[in-house]
Amino acid sequence: MPEAAPAVRYGRQRRQRRSRRQRRSRTLRTGLALLALIVAAVGLVPIVWSQSPDRQLDPAVAGLAAPWSRFEVLHLTDRGTLAAVAVEVSGSEVVLHGQPRPTRVAISDLDGEIESQRFALGSDEFGRDVAARLLAGGRVSLAVAGWTVLLISLVAVPLGALSGSAPPAVDQFILRGLEALQSFPRLFLLLGLAAIVRPGMLSVVLILGLTGWIPMARLVRAEVRALREREFVLAARAAGAGRGRIVFRHLLPNALAPALVEASLAAAAAIVSEAALSFLGFGLQPPSASWGNMIADGRSTLSVGWWVAFFPGAALALTAIAFNLVGEGLRDELDPRALAQATCPPPWPLSSPPSALP
Repeated sequence: MPEAAPAVRYGRQRRQRRSRRQRRSRTLRTGLALLALIVAAVGLVPIVWSQSPDRQLDPAVAGLAAPWSRFEVLHLTDRGTLAAVAVEVSGSEVVLHGQPRPTRVAISDLDGEIESQRFALGSDEFGRDVAARLLAGGRVSLAVAGWTVLLISLVAVPLGALSGSAPPAVDQFILRGLEALQSFPRLFLLLGLAAIVRPGMLSVVLILGLTGWIPMARLVRAEVRALREREFVLAARAAGAGRGRIVFRHLLPNALAPALVEASLAAAAAIVSEAALSFLGFGLQPPSASWGNMIADGRSTLSVGWWVAFFPGAALALTAIAFNLVGEGLRDELDPRALAQATCPPPWPLSSPPSALP
């Protein structure tokens, strides 16, 4: 029926738009759920499980223990350095391994206490718990990502807004400077700066922040330049508003949506870059736990202890994927074209569908 063709076409278009909105929402929800799970594991698990990431068992006994291995451990009464690993607890005696030779000692003669310890994700070659170090490395990675994104935002957003709202000569001068800085390969710039400063979390944050703000600044500049000729800006200018009020009251709030998307992607890049620096020895130094140096420690034991490098690598990949999913979902949700399509009215009044063409 000819009169029904536009209605059928419009209904099909609405179903397609609804399907796209659901896919975008599903991407954002998946990323947020995965990120919330990682943050909860990293932040809440150590509250109920206070295992030190630097606590080292005797490598002769507990080194490269497989996942879910269990040991009976002897600790000194002052809670100091571990004395040995106690196994074969039978009656009133234990056999201490990790000594020059196995020693049978009565429990009443021990100057310490015996407790059970299980390595849920195995141990490394030094007898340290991989799970505890994984959580400690996760706290480092999330802290580096948060502080790096904050530093990038503090530098990029004001500079991008200034460049986008400035006269053409000033804008071109700032833009040429951004392009000159962006022409340097970031990896070599990171390695060069890391070789100069002292390794540590503060230096890693400063290096990543001071080398990663250029994409966000260019994005904010482009958004401000696109907005400054819009009707609401022209109306504010006609009402006598000054340049500063127009920038901070009208332009900058409307340019923050793409900056928010870029911030989530910058967080993923910061986590991967921090792991790369630590892997190469320019980031956090041992015995501090970082996913990068954990992967580096596991390179030499892949054939006999695959779990040492696998679990931090998997955690690094999942965290980067979570931040990227959040960024992709936010970009689709905040896309003005998608919002316009979502609220697009039908091409005819709903009360009177179009009649057939003569």
